[in-house]
Amino acid sequence: MSTPEYRQVRFTPPPGSTELLLIRHGESAPARPDVPFALVDGQGDPDLAPEGRHQAERIAARLGGLHLDAVYVTTLRRTAQTAAPLARALELAPRMEADLREVHLGEWEGGVLRRKLAEGDPVALRMRREQRWDVIPGAESAERFAARVRAGVERVAAAHPGQRVAVFTHGGVIAQVFALASAAMPFAFLGADNGSISQVVVDGPAWHLRRFNDTAHLDLAVSAADLN
Repeated sequence: MSTPEYRQVRFTPPPGSTELLLIRHGESAPARPDVPFALVDGQGDPDLAPEGRHQAERIAARLGGLHLDAVYVTTLRRTAQTAAPLARALELAPRMEADLREVHLGEWEGGVLRRKLAEGDPVALRMRREQRWDVIPGAESAERFAARVRAGVERVAAAHPGQRVAVFTHGGVIAQVFALASAAMPFAFLGADNGSISQVVVDGPAWHLRRFNDTAHLDLAVSAADLN
């Protein structure tokens, strides 16, 4: 009689769970002090830069052969622009989930945050140290941001049990999802690259982290000159 063997097995999504591919939008237009970004509901809404449009095409090439049941974007156009090549390839009309839009930066909207970080502004340094967006005047509180991101994820998951969904979203949102799933510090996962793919499997209250900042499809050295 042979002795039974118990091999290690690969992770498989639990029945009824939802696979979310969280895709950070492509690189957006540079911020300029004399030309602030247009605002949508008080939030900066820049177009994609040429590099970002190239990243969007690379995402479509990476995921175009994968079965996806839906594509989601946020209210900010850089997510819709990034999703467009993949949505066309899959013949899926993007759906909108407003609660997965970027954190509201209060008085630092319109591109101001980038300048403050580059200049080493004391409030920007405090924001990093305390890992709270709301040290910025008028910015969204950490508690409110976390609550709406959780609500957005739960709503998408509830609409797609047993399915795989691509969600084109923002760096702050991806960081918040991973912090909620892992009980990590709020900024522990801040810094996902533009055009990167992260993955979480939502099984009711259990969120399984599967992948973070996957950039295998991107040429990270691409420049505007290369695209002309």
